[in-house]
Amino acid sequence: MARPSKLTDELIDKADTYLNEYESAIPSVAGLSLFLGCARASIYKWQGENERFSDILGDILATQEQLLLSNGLTGDFNATIAKLVLGKHGYSDKQETELSGNPDKPLSVPVTFIDAGD
Repeated sequence: MARPSKLTDELIDKADTYLNEYESAIPSVAGLSLFLGCARASIYKWQGENERFSDILGDILATQEQLLLSNGLTGDFNATIAKLVLGKHGYSDKQETELSGNPDKPLSVPVTFIDAGD
């Protein structure tokens, strides 16, 4: 038999308070974890158990993303840290290149030699 959840209406209200009154530069799951006095694993578990708590967590992450974007662009946040955290939101500076062609015919790359003028 599974243990009952420790997520209470009081804890959900406290999570809502964190969202509206966080004191760090951006709200975060780590900050919420410390504010509630619980493990991050509990937060992710509760996300699937309660719709209101899930919405609050979603708002925390959306607020974090928005603040990182706007303050990263204005230079108010360290660009390297903003880029690092935005990677957790799906942002990337990678460029993917796909080559296509006839799979039965190898690619041909012309090479030109230039005389170095000994």
